[in-house]
Amino acid sequence: MSDSSDSVSVDMDSLCFSGKEHLVKTSIGSVSVAVFGDPDKPGLITYPDLALNYVSCFQGLFFCPEAFSLLMHNFCIYHISPPGHEPGAYRASSDKPEFSADDLADQIDEVLDYFRLGAVMCMGVTAGAYILTLFALKYPKRSMGLILVSPLCKSPSWTEWACNKLMSNLLYYCGMCSLAKEILLLRYFSKEVRGSIEAPEAEVVQTCRALLGERQSSSAFRFLQAINGRPDISESLRKLQCRSLIIVGENSTFHNESLHMTSKLDRRFSALVEVQACGSMVTEEHPNAMLMPLECFLMGYGFYRPTQLSLSPRSPLSPTIISPELFSPESMGMKLKPIKTRISLECE
Repeated sequence: MSDSSDSVSVDMDSLCFSGKEHLVKTSIGSVSVAVFGDPDKPGLITYPDLALNYVSCFQGLFFCPEAFSLLMHNFCIYHISPPGHEPGAYRASSDKPEFSADDLADQIDEVLDYFRLGAVMCMGVTAGAYILTLFALKYPKRSMGLILVSPLCKSPSWTEWACNKLMSNLLYYCGMCSLAKEILLLRYFSKEVRGSIEAPEAEVVQTCRALLGERQSSSAFRFLQAINGRPDISESLRKLQCRSLIIVGENSTFHNESLHMTSKLDRRFSALVEVQACGSMVTEEHPNAMLMPLECFLMGYGFYRPTQLSLSPRSPLSPTIISPELFSPESMGMKLKPIKTRISLECE
């Protein structure tokens, strides 16, 4: 921020308790939405990866004071949890109908109607990134922009399908057992933080494992079934009418998928940032690496310069291009290439 009037005072101790939980009834059942911030500001919706909610998927990013100040200054945050994934959720009834990825994208549209929101900024991680991309394709007028972390766009490969099938069986027959947790942690984190004989497991992995233990296995099973049955949307990506920022960990299980997705997007309106020595969940493993790309991306919408905004705070600004600062080595002080950007952890 350029001066003190543009900054947000961050009370990290009260951060976890400052949101308001809403239970929104939709056509496929109720969904929990945690709202943080001023509802008169533009909306930013988040959607987490498989078996996660906003606490386990985004708290690292929002506990980063600079990122928290940046996002809360410009947006009201709407954390959408997949059905049955909210903190303290009850076990899903076995007679509840299954839902598809399309159903989840449609559910987001219903959530926006509930809060009377127009176009929103979207931030999702892996499975959540897929749901939000599908939402943006189906409801282009409601998608201001996409911030996608280690996203998916293709149908599951044979390897992913087999892994998901194994995890489905574990969740169905054994619940959120130790093996199911380990498979999920492999999905989220790089080898560096998962630990080894020589190095202890990082605290972020320990915390995530504990939070997975609170997840209702039946709800995780239903979300996994929807994601494992997802269609390939690669050829539709050129139709996206909003700008996209893809951030992927270099050691992510879905690194190649993110590169494939980037190749299908219009390069004039998309950018790729690769974070070295990081797994899929950059929001938790190395959230500081996201700060500068987010600043540059959102600058193209007129955010971070509130004294220059003359529109209503609910009116999304429509940029013509991705902010050029995203591709400027001089301004970012890093070794960059157009579209493909590598961020070293030494630069945090």
